[in-house]
Amino acid sequence: MAASCSGARQQVCILGSTGSIGKSTLDVIARNPERFAVHSLVAGINWQLMCQQVRQFRPRYVIMNDEHAARKLQCALAAEGLVAEIHVGTDAMAQVASDGDVDVVMAAIVGAAGLEPTMAAVHAGKKILLANKETLVIAGALFMEAVKASGSVLLPIDSEHNAIFQCLPPEHRVGLENVGVRRILLTASGGPFRQSPVESLPMVTPEQACAHPNWSMGRKISVDSATMMNKGLEFIEACWLFNARPEQIEVMIHPQSIIHSMVDYEDGSVLAQLGNPDMRTPIAHALAWPQRMPSGVAPLSLADIGKLEFMAPDMSRYRCLQLAQDAARSGGTSAAMLNAANEIAVDAFLRHKLRFDRIPEVIDATLQTLPVMNASDFEQIMTADRRARSTARQQVAYVQDAS
Repeated sequence: MAASCSGARQQVCILGSTGSIGKSTLDVIARNPERFAVHSLVAGINWQLMCQQVRQFRPRYVIMNDEHAARKLQCALAAEGLVAEIHVGTDAMAQVASDGDVDVVMAAIVGAAGLEPTMAAVHAGKKILLANKETLVIAGALFMEAVKASGSVLLPIDSEHNAIFQCLPPEHRVGLENVGVRRILLTASGGPFRQSPVESLPMVTPEQACAHPNWSMGRKISVDSATMMNKGLEFIEACWLFNARPEQIEVMIHPQSIIHSMVDYEDGSVLAQLGNPDMRTPIAHALAWPQRMPSGVAPLSLADIGKLEFMAPDMSRYRCLQLAQDAARSGGTSAAMLNAANEIAVDAFLRHKLRFDRIPEVIDATLQTLPVMNASDFEQIMTADRRARSTARQQVAYVQDAS
């Protein structure tokens, strides 16, 4: 799938262009057309939005994960006289992510589906903007080894990890204690039910769980934020990104989502990155790194905000966070199984097949059922992933029958 892209602009491949991160990435690119061009767009089934994106950004390649959606897109583009080479499936995603003309890959496909194309981009030595946390959660050791071997530049997009990256010294991979860092303070909004009575959680609907107070996100990530599994996955991800031990990371509830995370140094200094809750800030930072460029985000006004609050998380309310932290300490395939079980449980909840408060029950039961294996190669990891999904489906069915 070779192509010849001319000009000095950086060529960008966006894995997950129709999702919230993908749309924000395209917004930032549109504001900086002299610096970036869209080489390829990858999405699942939303051919209508993809048609709009092709119309505006004129990518060379478009990859859909669904044959029917690809045919619909082909007809729509032909009707408008638009030209793009359309392919279908994971192999095609991996091909465009590793294409010789691509400079930057935004890895924003949600879930385990993003692992293969992201790894292809890493092996090709691309600049990786990592928004798919599951890649590190599932295969952190193998992924970081591949980054080191290929010479890829890895830049985190999650607002919290991007904040930590900005506050750490460049040589932090040698060990936090060796660069004077005492701990990482990972902030969390607490989600939409932070102050809700615990006894009301069984009645939570998918619509309520997806209504995040600060951020605009996809449905799966919104539910993860409501259960705090999102923060648990970020906890695991931070261990790999920053070569940190679990005991070097502390989660702190910060409802305003203005301080995106902090780094506490041994001399008593605490460095924090602040900004309005808008994903275009970390996206613009990573796209332009090590420079800066406009993102379209409004300037921060602390006077208007008035106060910033912090509190420790209540683990009885946020069982998913505790499960994720335990998985980080267990190592091996624990995190891969945790992620797989969570994806099954959240999907069941979104389809009204599982109560909100039963999500951590399904995950915990899955982890209690399956043994932790060595995660030394992808075959072992994906085997653990498949077994965890199968077991989680059985747990969902069991919980339904018991209700």
